[in-house]
Amino acid sequence: MADPVHALQDAQPVPFWLDDPRRPASAPALVGDVRCDLLVVGGGYSGLWTALIAKERDPSLDVVLIEAREVGWAASGRNGGFCEASLTHGLANGHQRWPGELATLERLGAANLRAMEDTVERHGIDCDWERTGSLVVATEPYQVEGLHEFAELAARYGSRPDVLDREAVRAEIDSPTFLGALWDREGVAMLNPARLAWGLKQACLDLGVRIHEHTPATGLTDSPRGVTVRTPYGRVGARRVALATNAFPSLLRRHRPYTVPVYDYALMTEPLTGQQLASVGWKHRQGFADSANHFHYVRLSADNRILFGGYDVVHQFRSRVRAERDQRPETFATLARHFFRTFPQLEGVRFSHAWGGAIDTCTRFSAFFDLSHGGRVAYAAGFTGLGVGATRFGAEVMLDLLAGARTERTALELVRRKPLPFPPEPARSIGIGITQWALTRADADAGRRNLWLRTLDRFGLGFDS
Repeated sequence: MADPVHALQDAQPVPFWLDDPRRPASAPALVGDVRCDLLVVGGGYSGLWTALIAKERDPSLDVVLIEAREVGWAASGRNGGFCEASLTHGLANGHQRWPGELATLERLGAANLRAMEDTVERHGIDCDWERTGSLVVATEPYQVEGLHEFAELAARYGSRPDVLDREAVRAEIDSPTFLGALWDREGVAMLNPARLAWGLKQACLDLGVRIHEHTPATGLTDSPRGVTVRTPYGRVGARRVALATNAFPSLLRRHRPYTVPVYDYALMTEPLTGQQLASVGWKHRQGFADSANHFHYVRLSADNRILFGGYDVVHQFRSRVRAERDQRPETFATLARHFFRTFPQLEGVRFSHAWGGAIDTCTRFSAFFDLSHGGRVAYAAGFTGLGVGATRFGAEVMLDLLAGARTERTALELVRRKPLPFPPEPARSIGIGITQWALTRADADAGRRNLWLRTLDRFGLGFDS
């Protein structure tokens, strides 16, 4: 086989999903001073869902959304497009942290996914929504036993994923590396992430949300009539504010230690020919991820390209978000080699796009929430790579909190308690570096977790994408 890195020769250094002629024009920047009932800061999924649901709950509400660049340009427009029902970064993480309320969280997550599907249909959002489900595959012998343990756990909460042996999983997606899999048929949809963001933007505009792009928020202060947020060319006075900036530094300094940005990377192939696709199978078009700590996530696009991402999770000292870090050739080379190890029958396929960028992670791997400024400012962050679906639930939580409403959502321990913060530098980077090393060792040692990882487990700490 030729060096797999040669397949990267013509890859464009931009997210495939955003390299789309249907990308909408930007909304004008905010100039001057305005007032509103609700200001949403951030034009990714979290902010878009918050603005849209606020208007659906109360059409008379005056809602303004500001975005520092363009709607959907960051993690919301360049992720893998896996839309999962889980609100807890998977069932195992939820069982470890909230066993007493996990049945409720699973029910709310399933309802949230149905509500997303209803919104896509109701507003005619063309985002290639496919309710395919997804596979978790075992690529090492020790991982096969873990699949059966997970299936038993899922059954305790009313879910019954199909357990596939080697022959069955290769009948679904043919890779010589696959030894078994779990197929969750109901809990995952695949979609085009950028078009979902753009569709939500249009739905917001149709309902009367005022959107201003290229309008970063530079400061937040109390005011006699609520809260004032400063921007480069003006100010927004609002009765209530929802902060939805996630990987980017919060306007509230006391929230910043709870998240760190990490960099995730992906490749997209050219469209497969009919013969190439037939050599893999994939008739049910499920997304899949493997079972390692350093895992890959993989899926088909609507035009039968293969997205192959994950594995490396890169944290930078002092947690700074920089555009130049969106490209990492050493990771792209690693992913290319892993791609052809997974699908050797696709030798000769080339990659059309290679990209990366920052997502936010927290020590419990799932979103957390808070209020400040006397209950006038709400905040959600920490979605840790599973935000495509969970951001909609987070939007409802923020709106409940801002309204002072006692709901099933606000009563959850997941909502009432925050994760442990990350320590300050240099302890933060040292700890993350040791954790990364330990996770790599575990992958090489049949999943055995060393003393460092077991200690983190005991205190409910972690680092993941």
